[in-house]
Amino acid sequence: MYYLYHIPGKKIGVTRNLNTRVTEQQGYAPDEYEVLLTSEDITKISDMEIELQKSYGYKVDRQSYKNLMKSNKMKINITEQTTTFPYPLDELKSKLLDSVGLTWETTFGRFEITNKNYEELFKNAVTSMYNPDRSFVYNKKLMELNSEENTSNSKQEEVSVFDSIRDWAQVRGIYNSGDSKTQFAKLVEEVGELAQGLLKDDRAETKDAIGDIMVVLTNLAHMQQMKVEDCLASAYDEIKDRKGSMINGTFVKKTL
Repeated sequence: MYYLYHIPGKKIGVTRNLNTRVTEQQGYAPDEYEVLLTSEDITKISDMEIELQKSYGYKVDRQSYKNLMKSNKMKINITEQTTTFPYPLDELKSKLLDSVGLTWETTFGRFEITNKNYEELFKNAVTSMYNPDRSFVYNKKLMELNSEENTSNSKQEEVSVFDSIRDWAQVRGIYNSGDSKTQFAKLVEEVGELAQGLLKDDRAETKDAIGDIMVVLTNLAHMQQMKVEDCLASAYDEIKDRKGSMINGTFVKKTL
């Protein structure tokens, strides 16, 4: 049986063993996740995983669950601690490059060889002590490489999303026909919706309102011949060395 599970605010995934995959490996108690679907049809549940990842706004797996290891021509061996490749170190780098897109599941999570990480993967490979014609990498290190690449991708997406917002607004005439006053009025409206989401403890509404506020601020800054990312950087430069203390739930800066 395959289980399609949901960790609210985190991810949607598929597994055949909820306790091992979600509780033991990922550290979530049974009351911290929900099972959305169970099925013996791997194609059905794999397709639903991708569909729900998109609809919930989570990161979408590049390769569906049903294709994990299906394309594994390298015949790698995965244990609890390591991933072993059937090649000596002097051949491994080229084999990794030829296997870009290959995905497999480790005890620490899902890993995919990409054009960005294959060289780092190779640098962290070690010759097997049992067979010099084989090499391995610790699974924990693979997840570190995953984390580094995801962080890099997130920073690039963070930069590009502002440009996308500005392009979207330009095409719709917001900059030509609107003005800063109308954008400010829109900002007040969205802040009100954020207040409602927080008061109702509605996570979805809160997330939506915060996103809308960021869109409005991006457009408002542009109308003032500024970039919202520059405003944010300027604000951080001002507060990064600020000292103070928490008073009644609010940070109060220390005055000279």
